[in-house]
Amino acid sequence: MPEQKLMGEQTPTPYPELNNVLRELVESIQSILGSDFVGAHLQGSFAVGDFDVHSDVDFVVVTEDELTHEQVDALQVMHERIYNLETEWAKHLEGSYFPKDVMRHLSQRGKVLWFLDHGSRSLVRDTHCNTAVVRWVVREKGITLAGPPPESLVDPVSADVLRKEIFMTLNEWGQDVFAHPKNYNNRFYQGYIVLNYCRMLHDLHDGTVGSKRTGAAWAKANLDPVWHGLIDRAWSCRPNPAVSVRTPAEPEDFALTLEFVQMIMHESRRYAAANHLA
Repeated sequence: MPEQKLMGEQTPTPYPELNNVLRELVESIQSILGSDFVGAHLQGSFAVGDFDVHSDVDFVVVTEDELTHEQVDALQVMHERIYNLETEWAKHLEGSYFPKDVMRHLSQRGKVLWFLDHGSRSLVRDTHCNTAVVRWVVREKGITLAGPPPESLVDPVSADVLRKEIFMTLNEWGQDVFAHPKNYNNRFYQGYIVLNYCRMLHDLHDGTVGSKRTGAAWAKANLDPVWHGLIDRAWSCRPNPAVSVRTPAEPEDFALTLEFVQMIMHESRRYAAANHLA
């Protein structure tokens, strides 16, 4: 087993309260898993550098093998306790437990894992984090909380594989948005969709995983200027997501967002056809 690096006095984020939560989380997981613990890393917005005080705190925990029933039961109790810590950061955690062979090999993509959803108190079985995108971010940008460096745990993910997954996600999510628009018709999701579609089209072209901010800047530089106002207004939906998710979207902006998604989907298909992705 590789020599483990522990958090100690590290400051993996600029937020002392969050660092305390992460230290408590990792030390608790290590206590429960013992020798079955391999490593813990931040991924998502904190890894790619596009975070603020409202961001999800995306993590992965790598284990020697599948979790046992006893380990899952103990982790459920632990996550309930962490959720109830007296800091809002404890309610922003989101992540999955990867057996090391699943994390390493892209062929295991799509396998269900034990997953903690954002704002949840308990683990469920889900494929949410088991993607090429997450593996790329962990390997290339991951922040080590404990254990070996992330590049030692994940095989490289090629740009071609990344592009194919991004193309599929971009179009499948778009189909769901059009099939169930009421599910997304609030200020939070309206802005979230715009920024994520900017990011995904950028990542499709670039063959990497970038931040929402990078994607928005790229979209403003490369798409029709008619979309600039919509992209700029999307940033105003980011603060206070707990409030904005309960606030209806501005009707004109929501209609424009649907047009924007349709346009991005069309552009992605043009790109895919020209580069033989689909």
